[in-house]
Amino acid sequence: MSRGVRALFTPDASGGVLAVKAAPKASRNAIVGPMPTADGHALKVAVTAPADKGKANEAIAALVAEAFRVPKGAVSVIAGATDRSKLLRIAGDPLALSNIAQRWMPS
Repeated sequence: MSRGVRALFTPDASGGVLAVKAAPKASRNAIVGPMPTADGHALKVAVTAPADKGKANEAIAALVAEAFRVPKGAVSVIAGATDRSKLLRIAGDPLALSNIAQRWMPS
């Protein structure tokens, strides 16, 4: 039985789930772009915050919220809180979020 390949962004009824590869303690805050992972694709997100007491997670959520044009409270870590590979739930209009995610979707 083969494992399924995870999409970078998966829309659902209340928004969607974004696969992220965190890069804490970077020189600048930036969405670097898509990258292949063992599970599919993820969006590499670099933040200057250290991976200490959730600081990097907060910075990643804020950066993703800005990129997807949603309030910071609309983004939450649903898997991988202590790992560099994370799944973020983004609450909002699934169609609008999918359209924004398209710019990072691998071809």
